[in-house]
Amino acid sequence: MQKIEINGGQKLQGRVVVSGAKNAALPLLASALLVPGKVAFTNIPDLMDIQSIKLLLKDLGADVQGHGHTVSIDASDVHKVAAEYDLVRKMRASILVLGPLVARFGKARVSLPGGCAIGARPVDLHLKGLEAMGATIEIDHGDIIATAERLKGNDIYFDIPTVTGTENLMMAATLARGTTVLRNSAREPEIMALANALNDMGADVQGAGTAVIKINGVDHLKPATIRVIPDRIEAGTFLVAAAATRGDVLVQGADPEHMGGIINKLRQTGTHVDISSEGIRVQGVENIGCTDIKTLPYPGFPTDMQAQFMVLMSLARGNSVVHETIFENRFIHVNELQRMGADITLAGGNYAMVRGVEALSGAQVMASDLRASASLVIAGLAARGTTTINRVYHIDRGYEAIEKKLASLGADIRRV
Repeated sequence: MQKIEINGGQKLQGRVVVSGAKNAALPLLASALLVPGKVAFTNIPDLMDIQSIKLLLKDLGADVQGHGHTVSIDASDVHKVAAEYDLVRKMRASILVLGPLVARFGKARVSLPGGCAIGARPVDLHLKGLEAMGATIEIDHGDIIATAERLKGNDIYFDIPTVTGTENLMMAATLARGTTVLRNSAREPEIMALANALNDMGADVQGAGTAVIKINGVDHLKPATIRVIPDRIEAGTFLVAAAATRGDVLVQGADPEHMGGIINKLRQTGTHVDISSEGIRVQGVENIGCTDIKTLPYPGFPTDMQAQFMVLMSLARGNSVVHETIFENRFIHVNELQRMGADITLAGGNYAMVRGVEALSGAQVMASDLRASASLVIAGLAARGTTTINRVYHIDRGYEAIEKKLASLGADIRRV
C-alpha cells in the first residue's frame, strides 16, 4: 500500500497551477447522459473519482474517450439504466446519474452510494424531489429504482441546501415537461458551473448561484464543449499549506470570487493574501494569529477546508474554536493531529477547541478521508521531523499529483 513520506520544516516557495474542480467535473460528466451526442470537457482533473465516474458511464453504454485533461462523452448509445453497486460504492457522487437517467430514459436503478466516512449524507431530498416531479420511487435490496414516463415540472423546496440534490434535480428538470422551481437551493460555484454548462447544451436554467433556481424544460439537449472551473478547495489547501509553513506561494488560476470565506479567515490570522490576474498569493507570517471557524453552506467557510485550517490553528498563538455544522463525523483527523503534538479538545461532537503549540512533530499517521488526508499533509510539511501518511488512496480521490506539486514548491515529500 502506498504512503506519503514528508520531511517537514521547508517553507513552501514558488508557483503552483490549480487543477480543474473535482466537485464541478463530476456532475458535468454525469450531465452528458442527457445528450444524444458528443459532449467535450476540458480542464478535467486526473483523479480517482473522475476515473470512477468514467467507468460508471462506460458501463451504462456511453462512449468515453480521454486524452490528458480532456474527456469526451457520447451517450447516444446508452443501453443500460442500472448503476451497479461495485461501481457506485466507491464514490457518493455516483448518485448524480440518477436524475439524468430518469429524465432521458424514464427509468433508473442506482445503488445507494458509498464514499468517505464523514457522516450521514442522505439522498432523501433527491428522491422527494423526483417524486414531486412525478417519478415513482422504490428501494429494492439497496437499490433506488425511479420510473417516470416523463418528468413534470414542480415547485420543490429543500429542507436544507444540498449540493448534489440541487444538481440532480436541476439536471432532471432540464428535460421535464413545464417549469421546475428549486427553492433553498445550494449556491456553490459548482452549481453555477453546471447551470452554465446545461445552458450551453440548450437548457433553460435561471437563478443558479441564488437560493431559487428556475428551470424551463426543453425537449432535448445538444452537444457542447465545456471547461471545468478551477478547484477552490485544492487552491485553498495550497494557500493554507503556504501559511502553515510560513512560505510564499502563488496559486495560479485560483478564482478569488469562489474563495471569499477562505481568504477572509487567512487574513484574520495575519497571513498576507494578495489577489491578482494571475491568481492568489499567500505570504506566511512567523506569528500566526488565532481565529474561530464555523463551517457553513456557500458562501460561508467550506466544510471541505475545515481540517486543513485546523492545522493552521494548531500552530497559531492563542486559542481557536472550530464549529463543524455540515457533517457530524468530520473530526476524525483530530486523533492523528494529536499524535503529531496538536493540542485539540473535542466538545459536544461538533466543536473543537484548538490551543496553538510552538511546533508539531513528525509521526506515523493514518488518513481517514479525503480532506483529512490533506490536513495531514499540511501538518507533515509544517512539522519537525518525518511524517508518514498511510492510506493515501483517499487523497488521490481529490488532489491531482499533490506530492509532485508540493515538491515543485520545495517540499521534501515523496510517495513510497
